[in-house]
Amino acid sequence: MNNNRKIAIVSASLGVGGAERFAAMLGTMLHGLGYEIHHLIILDFVTYEYEGRLVNLGKMFAQEQGVFRAVKKGKYIARYLHDNQIDTIIDLRSRPMLVREIFTKWIYGQRKTYFMVHSANLEMYFPKSRFWAKYLYTKATKIVTVSKAIEQKIQAQYDLTNTQTIYNPVIFTDAVSDKPSGLPETYFLFFGRLEDAIKNLSLLLDGYELSEAKAKGVHLVLLGDGSDKNKIAAKIQQKQLGQFVTIIPFQKEVLSYIQHAKATLLTSRFEGFPMSLIESLAAGTPVISVDCESGPNEIVRNEVNGLLVENHKPQALANAMNLFIADENLYRNCKNNAKQSVEHLSLNAITQAWQQLLNE
Repeated sequence: MNNNRKIAIVSASLGVGGAERFAAMLGTMLHGLGYEIHHLIILDFVTYEYEGRLVNLGKMFAQEQGVFRAVKKGKYIARYLHDNQIDTIIDLRSRPMLVREIFTKWIYGQRKTYFMVHSANLEMYFPKSRFWAKYLYTKATKIVTVSKAIEQKIQAQYDLTNTQTIYNPVIFTDAVSDKPSGLPETYFLFFGRLEDAIKNLSLLLDGYELSEAKAKGVHLVLLGDGSDKNKIAAKIQQKQLGQFVTIIPFQKEVLSYIQHAKATLLTSRFEGFPMSLIESLAAGTPVISVDCESGPNEIVRNEVNGLLVENHKPQALANAMNLFIADENLYRNCKNNAKQSVEHLSLNAITQAWQQLLNE
């Protein structure tokens, strides 16, 4: 196989999280196009299925500590790329540490390099200094963003023009899964990381508490794990919502939970291009989302495939829940439009966008 058909996908892991799930999916997409895929993961965490060869640096260097661990990982990556004659890299990691990224720039050398940005919080990917950002990324083959909003923000903030938006893909299925046991008869669903600083689950609980959902028998299911799981559980008890709100641990397969939900909810402070929204719509389930920075307003068409509400407003969120409960015609319209509203994000369409980018 020619060298230019070999691609290294560098990611934090292939475990829990939207960016990590995308890393596995991207490898499968490009493998289907005939590329030889090498997954280089920094942390020893693998839950998603993937195609290609796995290089688990977290496992290999588990006994190393501190800066020496990072240096040894870096040297190993440089040698691996050289020995396997890989000349194309897609880097999906968050990249907040300037010194580490200067080292990374040396490791990658003159190879074709695509840096992905999955969040509107640019400090996770770029140094604050415009000088250092331009030093690190001006000569990158392309900075690939998952939303137009992120691309425009990078151009404005760092004066970088080697950018391109390619949305996250979604997989469609016509099969309807059985409803998982133990779920309420009717429920709103949140699925993702239980991290309040990003997902703002406090807003979600506040909005649910103010809504008529409890009185109408519509429960709330939170599906996922995260650093704030105990905090969220405590807040549920504090609000005396224990009989209405259920936390279910992370599940590898979430389709059945989505298909049987009344709607999927998102209350994030900021996003990139939230997988939970497009996966929900592809499953035929409408959504209620806050209009946070980046993503939702490029996905949700208000009162067409879901409801888009002002962020940080618990009553606005409650009103949206009430509307979906009370207005059956509106709800059915959004549900009927859900799948077709994300057809442009099909796996085939996004795969072709990547193929075109790699062929440039």
